[in-house]
Amino acid sequence: MYYCCGITEKGLPPHNEDAMMMHHTVLTEGEQQIGIEEPFMAAVCDGVSGEQAGELASQTCLNLLSGVHYGKSLNLKRQILDIHSQIAASGKLLETTANMQTTLCGIAIDETNALHCFNVGDSRLYRFRNGTLEQISRDQTLVQMLYDEGTITSEQKMVHTHRHIVLPVIGNLDAEPKPEVVIYPDGLRLGDMLLLCTDGLTDYVSIYEIEEILAAPRPLPKRLHELTDAALGNGGKDNITMIAVQRYPDEIPIPGIQILYEREPIN
Repeated sequence: MYYCCGITEKGLPPHNEDAMMMHHTVLTEGEQQIGIEEPFMAAVCDGVSGEQAGELASQTCLNLLSGVHYGKSLNLKRQILDIHSQIAASGKLLETTANMQTTLCGIAIDETNALHCFNVGDSRLYRFRNGTLEQISRDQTLVQMLYDEGTITSEQKMVHTHRHIVLPVIGNLDAEPKPEVVIYPDGLRLGDMLLLCTDGLTDYVSIYEIEEILAAPRPLPKRLHELTDAALGNGGKDNITMIAVQRYPDEIPIPGIQILYEREPIN
């Protein structure tokens, strides 16, 4: 059994270019929490700044992904590229949606409880284990590429002038994205937490602040609200979206949470 809790907040911008998906539900505002059995997917998107209709690109991406009935036999990389092709085609139709683009970062838990992590762009996936936050996804950005090449240090990466330049993402008309899919066969341990988030959180809240808030003995929705407040309080000027996922023993109910069954749908 898994517990998913998510929030998406437009913050200071006039509209929200972020979106989030838990199972088959896509939200562009507000919050949600569900209990769910495997298999399922969860993901966040961030419409690329400076491009038209970023909010449409992020919502469309997750709407398409939410219609997929996930299982371990699904080729996630191929599915993501198919979604890219559909959004790129839509981006050619109207001037108002020209070259609309979005990042995508998500997880898929298959029927064996294996964890599949997928990423395009610079939205992130972290694992919170024993009080320590570790980034699992790899940023697809110019500065990450320079760091991997040894051209810049980790300290320079944090303050680099071009740190927000992302490599081709979903919907890009000039180059096809390169989705990264990593599989962890052992899945999610009891006591672990996965945190999916857009850069509206990580650009304004340090790893140490996130660790402190996640470690607090408070309900998870309250902790996510505290992370949102921290980003805004630290001068956040971007949309903020995050999803936290935890695994529970099957014999322990999650009080007050609707349980969704993928393999045995509720009639």
